This record gives sequence, C-alpha cells and structure tokens, in this order.
Amino acid sequence: MTDEPAVMICGHGSRDDAAVEEFNSLATHLRERLPGRDVESGFLEFATPVIREGLEKLKARGAKKIICLPGMLFAAGHVKNDLPSELNNFGAENPDIEMVFGRELAIDSKLLAAARDRIEEAENAAAGDVAREDTLLMVVGRGTNDSDANSNVCKVARMLWEGMGFGWAEVSYSGVAFPLVNEGLERALKLGYKRIIVFPYFMFTGILVRRIYAWADEAAAANPDVEIINASYLNDHKQLIDCFVDRLQEAAVGDNAMNCLLCKYREQIIGYEHDQGAAQVGHHHHVVGVGTDGHGAADHGVHHGHHHHGHHHHHDDDGKDS
Repeated sequence: MTDEPAVMICGHGSRDDAAVEEFNSLATHLRERLPGRDVESGFLEFATPVIREGLEKLKARGAKKIICLPGMLFAAGHVKNDLPSELNNFGAENPDIEMVFGRELAIDSKLLAAARDRIEEAENAAAGDVAREDTLLMVVGRGTNDSDANSNVCKVARMLWEGMGFGWAEVSYSGVAFPLVNEGLERALKLGYKRIIVFPYFMFTGILVRRIYAWADEAAAANPDVEIINASYLNDHKQLIDCFVDRLQEAAVGDNAMNCLLCKYREQIIGYEHDQGAAQVGHHHHVVGVGTDGHGAADHGVHHGHHHHGHHHHHDDDGKDS
C-alpha cells in the first residue's frame, strides 16, 4: 500500500441479496480503479459487513487517514445523519485517525450521461419505433422524508427531458413521497403519449426496483394501446464509477462541501421547521448487520471529517438517501 489515505465505501444496505451483490461488484470496480489504495466497503443497515467492520479492518492495517464515501445518490437522512453518526463515533474512539467524509454523488453530468445510456438501451430493445416527442419519460426516485432530496429527482428528470428531447417527463417515487409509481403512471397515461419509459434513478436492484417494474408491468397489461417499457437502473456504469472517483479526489483536497442551502437540519424548510438543529444521531441500530432475506446474520454494527466536514448543521458541529 502507498501513503495515500485509505478509502471506506459506505453503502446503504439491503435485505435483497442481488442488491448486495451489485454493491459489492461496484466496490470491486472501485478497487480496480484505485490500485495501491487500501479500500474497504460496508453497509449502514441490513447487510454485512457493516461499516464499523470495514473501518476496523483499515485501522488494523495501519490507516492514519480514512476517506469515507457515501454510496448514495442524494443527501437525505442517511447522508446527513446516519452515516455521520457512525463516522463520528469511530473518529471519537480513534482520535489518531483522521476521518474525512466525502459528499453524496449528487446531480452530476457523468450520472446524467449514465442515465441517458440506460434509457437509450431500453429504447433500442423496444419492439416498436416511437419518436421521442411521442414518448413520456417517467423518472422514479427512491422517495424520502427530505424534500430537498426528492426535488433532486425532479431536476434530473427535467435535464433528461430537455437533453434527450422527450415529449414530456413525469416524476414518481417508490415509497414515502407522493406520487408513488402506480399513481404517477395513472396520471401519465391520461396525457396521451404513445410510449412511456419507466426509469428507476437507482444505483442497484432490490425490493424497491422490482416493485417499480411490477407497477409498470401492471400498467402495461391494463393499457395495451400504450407501450410501457422499463429502463435499467444505473448499476455499475463506468460513468457512475468515474463519479465515485471524482468524489474521492474532492474529499482528498478538501473540496467536498455539500450544498447546505436547502438542508432541513440547517435551515427552516417549509413543512420541516421542527427538524432544524436536530441532533446528528443514527436511526438504524435495530437493523445494523441483521442480514439479507437470503442470509441471516448476527453481527454488530464513524466522524465527519471535523476539519474537512462539508456539512455543518445549525447549532451542531458534530455534524440517509436515495
């Protein structure tokens, strides 16, 4: 290993074995892109190894500086609270290790390019030949209780809509936020487009992605006069991996500040005023390391870079997602 900082890739975790396998595959690709680096990966909840295990392995191998990268698209509760809580706890217990927390993947030109490729793959595989001006793009986000993160899905949809020349675009969510996919499709079908492309803006498969496709398939069966096709999620697209490398480089030089302007923990956001200044505490201890549906586990379970921390909350310097 070199003197370069160690890298910890922090995944959300899933009960779904396939989702965990895809995350592990992404971690493998990142290791290949970072020769000579000491790289570990772990999960916030459900799956193992958990984040703490990865950090302990890096510590045992002599890491003096660890850059932690959130494996999440947007900054909702996991990125703003749960991961910083994990990292802060580990950093407080290991003051001789410098901890740096990179920012979420966010809205990025590389990710938009990856999204475009997935949508085009779906178009090319479709049986019919429908012009884009006759096509409605349905971008599906995970859905959170953070309106800032939810709004990012709308921006992604708008940029793909205009950039690719679709006739219209709609946004829906797999859970928590309105409208859900089935509700969004019901509305979209009334607009009269010949084709609807359902695109989950997710990194990996899992229960939620399969639910999205099931809703789309149900709508297609009930509306045979409209071609409803499913586009793939991002998965291990090269541009996604490039985006992770960018976040690592930003964190290494201290240029990894999150956009705090609309953070409900820092500012009073309409409808979430009570969240301003909330303590940064993890909310997933009961499912840390419990295992996927296919493999039970009885495992155990980190410090925003104090000087490198790009996300400080109102009255709280101690510093989830889609």
